[in-house]
Amino acid sequence: MLAGMFALLYQTSCTSKKEQKQEEVTNYTVTSPLKIDTSFTKEYVSQIKSVRNIEIRAQEKGYLQNIYVDEGQFVKAGQLLFRIMPKAYEAELLKAQAETKAAQIELQNTKVLADKNVVSKNELAMAKAKLDQANAETSLAKLHLSFTEIRAPFAGTIDRIKLKLGSLVDEGDLLTSLSDNSQMFAYFNVSEPEYLNYELDTKDRGSKKVSLLLANNELLPYKGDVETIESEFDNETGNIAFRARFPNPNRLLRNGETGKVQMTVPLHNALVIPQKATYEIQEKTYVFVIDKNNVVRSRNITVSGEMPDLYMVSSGIAENDKILLEGVQKVKDDDKIKYEFVEPKDVISHLRLKAE
Repeated sequence: MLAGMFALLYQTSCTSKKEQKQEEVTNYTVTSPLKIDTSFTKEYVSQIKSVRNIEIRAQEKGYLQNIYVDEGQFVKAGQLLFRIMPKAYEAELLKAQAETKAAQIELQNTKVLADKNVVSKNELAMAKAKLDQANAETSLAKLHLSFTEIRAPFAGTIDRIKLKLGSLVDEGDLLTSLSDNSQMFAYFNVSEPEYLNYELDTKDRGSKKVSLLLANNELLPYKGDVETIESEFDNETGNIAFRARFPNPNRLLRNGETGKVQMTVPLHNALVIPQKATYEIQEKTYVFVIDKNNVVRSRNITVSGEMPDLYMVSSGIAENDKILLEGVQKVKDDDKIKYEFVEPKDVISHLRLKAE
């Protein structure tokens, strides 16, 4: 009798657990993808450049006599940066000025003689030509002497100084670079479909603002404007380059930095699903689709964009498909389930991002 009672209790317990397990397995929530017009913020890796960045090079040969600035220093337009030993050019200028003075005296004497018909008019013309040549030599000597003083063509920040005081400088040698960081350019590449969407989205055109996420994951406090798009696509990547301009009043950004441009991308008739309805295997994204016999089948989908709590799907499922929302980790292919269907608008309305 005792053995029979234990067997009966064991059978009842197993049956109860089995029924409870079956009830847990089949109690699922199902929804469908939602097709909406929306937009999302996409990040593009960008290269940050100064609006003006130039190399400062020597225009004359000589010894580096003076360095008036330091690396990283902000300089004003016209400020003296370097001086190359000017002695030889000063001597050339003095010589040219002396020759000019001699040519002026010679012209005056020749003119007096020409007025008295002592010399011909041709000799007077030759004296004038000689003075013109001397003036040209003087101007050239002044120009060469001015090249020994290297000044900033615009206000900006000095980069690393390549040579030290007293170095022998040859014509064309690089001394430093100068960057105007008052405003910055961010260059980033956009795919052809995204470019077309951007160009065809005529709403609010002309006020396309973008943000810049810095390397420390902090946003630049100033918005930028997409102001130019290159004329051709890159045949290898299929992308086209955009350029955005950002204000930089605090000189936080420097030439050569990297960041991520955040641009709002419009989407028409986008198919969106909750992120929690998906799972990943080997970097591929899947959902469970419920067929007409209530059997679940895993299906690979292509995610084209991401918003808080939502994925935008470009392929793999259709608007009328039923997908498993709750219990993704509990089922497997070919399981037959019971479920409760929830309208996709109701599902999304309870997420942090409201459907618009």
